[in-house]
Amino acid sequence: MSFNRIFSVSLFLLPFFLQAQQKAQVRGVVVDAETKSPVNGASVQLLTQATQSYLRGTQAADDGKFSIQNIDPSTYTIRVSNVGYNDYTQDNVRFPAGQQLQMDTIFLHTESKVISEVTVQGKTPSMQIGIDRKIFDVSQSLVSAGGTASELLANVPTLQVDQEGTVSLRGSSAVRILIDGKESAMAGSDIGALLQTLPAEVIDKVEIMTNPSSKYDAEGQSGVINIVLKKNARIGFNGSANVSGGSFGNAMAGVTLNYRDNKFNHFGNYNFNRRVSRSDGYNRNTIRAVGDSLERGIFADNESRRTGLNHTLRLGTDYFMTEKTTLSLAGNLSLRDNDRRQELAYTYLNFPENGTSGSRVSQQYEDDLGLDLQFDFRRKLRQEGEEITANLSYGYSTEDGINDFNEIFQGSRPDILRQNQTTEMGRNWNAQIDYVLPLGENHKFETGYRSIIRSSEDSQLSFVNRDGVNNLMPDYFLSNRFDLKNEVHALYANYQRMLTSKLGAQLGLRAEQMNLNSTYYDLDPTTPVDERATDGGFDFLRLFPSAYLTYEVGNQGDKIQLSYSRRVRRPQGWQVNPFISAADEQNLRQGNPNLRPEDIHAAEMGYSKSFDKWNFVSTLFYRRTNDMINPLQLDPSSVDLPQEFQNASYFRWENVGQSNDLGLELISKVDVAPWWDITANANLFNNRISPTIDGAGLNRVNTINWDGNLTTNVKFMPTLSLQARGDYRSGRDRPQGYMNSMWGVDMAIKKDVLKNRGSVLLNVRDVFNSRFFEMESYLPDRTIEMGNRWNRRMITLTFTYRFGIQDLFKRDENRGEAPMGEMGGGEF
Repeated sequence: MSFNRIFSVSLFLLPFFLQAQQKAQVRGVVVDAETKSPVNGASVQLLTQATQSYLRGTQAADDGKFSIQNIDPSTYTIRVSNVGYNDYTQDNVRFPAGQQLQMDTIFLHTESKVISEVTVQGKTPSMQIGIDRKIFDVSQSLVSAGGTASELLANVPTLQVDQEGTVSLRGSSAVRILIDGKESAMAGSDIGALLQTLPAEVIDKVEIMTNPSSKYDAEGQSGVINIVLKKNARIGFNGSANVSGGSFGNAMAGVTLNYRDNKFNHFGNYNFNRRVSRSDGYNRNTIRAVGDSLERGIFADNESRRTGLNHTLRLGTDYFMTEKTTLSLAGNLSLRDNDRRQELAYTYLNFPENGTSGSRVSQQYEDDLGLDLQFDFRRKLRQEGEEITANLSYGYSTEDGINDFNEIFQGSRPDILRQNQTTEMGRNWNAQIDYVLPLGENHKFETGYRSIIRSSEDSQLSFVNRDGVNNLMPDYFLSNRFDLKNEVHALYANYQRMLTSKLGAQLGLRAEQMNLNSTYYDLDPTTPVDERATDGGFDFLRLFPSAYLTYEVGNQGDKIQLSYSRRVRRPQGWQVNPFISAADEQNLRQGNPNLRPEDIHAAEMGYSKSFDKWNFVSTLFYRRTNDMINPLQLDPSSVDLPQEFQNASYFRWENVGQSNDLGLELISKVDVAPWWDITANANLFNNRISPTIDGAGLNRVNTINWDGNLTTNVKFMPTLSLQARGDYRSGRDRPQGYMNSMWGVDMAIKKDVLKNRGSVLLNVRDVFNSRFFEMESYLPDRTIEMGNRWNRRMITLTFTYRFGIQDLFKRDENRGEAPMGEMGGGEF
């Protein structure tokens, strides 16, 4: 390279070098004041001196040492905290330009009183911003106390949960949901069912990744939601117990225990949950045959009651083999018994064989079992920050059910008796290894490999009596068996570096090989033997790049972030199963073994800003989805269906077209007063859908949609607080219809008792009984209107008692032994 080029490049880079040289840095060490042993994991925060606003922070390493780099010259406050210790604060710490400040040893003193598992009252869930995620601390959510994971997720900004328990992120329900960083086999084929039984009390935080890095599975149209379960890592013995009761006979009880010493951290919890929900809804199927002036209709109103008895048990142990090696073993067990009863009242228009009215009663019993076992290994290597982690997990789930139907007609048509016997069995293996290599102070490389192997066997045997005389006889049209095996093998690499003191970048690439193989078995003995089994599936290799740029603006920690990722939405088992589901003979659903995976490209530009008493995060996002998967409503006369189903509504999963979403998301928290704060979230986006299927009555969509929520916390006194939350989702056009708007309000009040060791909480979900889901679907020959309220207003009273901690520091000191400190083991 010539001298002129070298000189030009040097002039170009000179401002960056000068800027870096003007930055300050601080180093120090945190130790226990009594034992003088290092305190691993202590939180070190840099705050502005004038407003005490958070700027940046870090955690102390195994030896208690910490460092914070790239600090603008000024005067700051240093705050150090850790569970089980009093906070340490040092004001007016001056940082000279271009110098390294070495602080004196920081001594943390253990607290003299019992530490509650929940120590902050009336505080809205805090939010942290990472390069590829938002992290919400939901352990303080009052309106979710005594509720389920579904109800808790509905209180997290940017998320929506509909009446069926389906979770959506930025208007899309195609979101990947993980538990402790892994897919939970306890959920079986329905993660929503698990979320509706998993107690909210066992959840610590929720991580939302709208543009996940290549380290994560590429599955999920709108991103990844990771639910992190509670696992204490305190020194000594501690725990909590809670009990709650509510409307309709709802009840919940649970206990959480944790014991930690030098070498082991044992943790576990058990929860019993009796969930009773009362729901109601309607279905209007109006038929207007082409060329026929006669209008016919089947109208139904329904009342439902669902009762579930759920037992969940979680046990685990972290073993700190050495200062650098941690082994973890954990297991989850879920037992669920469900009893569901639905009563429908029919009105028939111009169906003389049915009469003018009728009724149907369905009674369903299910026994579910879910089991997860997982082993984790973590080894810190020679360099600081260099480590290797590995995980092996196995999951197993079963579900056995019986569904009885009794449908009565007033006309000449015989009554129908039907019984469906269903079984589901699933297995899930996950193996993963990750390696992180620091290449410099703000410079690292990470890589890893992951395999996921899922298999499932589902079957239904249906028996029917349509003449009112004979016993139940096999109905082979609604009987089947379906086997599915899904494998994903992935290799990824990430490279992250600070390009300047303010500009950071991360590049990643993930390669995934996916194989989906299915076999559908026709159980009809009259079907030729060589036609009873039908194979399906697909096999593909795709590359998924990701890229991130983060620029720090000013001196207050404000950031601008740019990101891009490619993702995929793979068809699920029920979406590719060609079996026709007819839990209601007037509403049929069918999978499609020829479904193709969705191909998604997502880009974002985000800006986070902090002021003295308020902060906000704004994100401009764009998402393009090719081969969009959606249930398509079809005319049943165009499908080979038995005569008795010709007037039913019929849906089949299809790749319907291309979708483009352009939107703006806003999240803001305002501290109105020391005792009052407000958090608001709004999501405004333009949805454009271009159908690629002709002759199905699909319309182009170009509509503006929005949703939002607002949470406020009021602390009347140190032991009394109030939390209220409201949410709204606008109506929106669909390719075959329209979805109505929906809104709701939740409230809770909490009082600490027994010297802050206990608390009593009263909450009301859906205060105005307003969360009612409604939509309309249109075909040339019919209109279908439907509505459903998943659960009516519910009132819950919860009591929680916390106990521990035993102070092991003194006991260790008497033995002449020093504890290792809090290592926070068992990370996923």
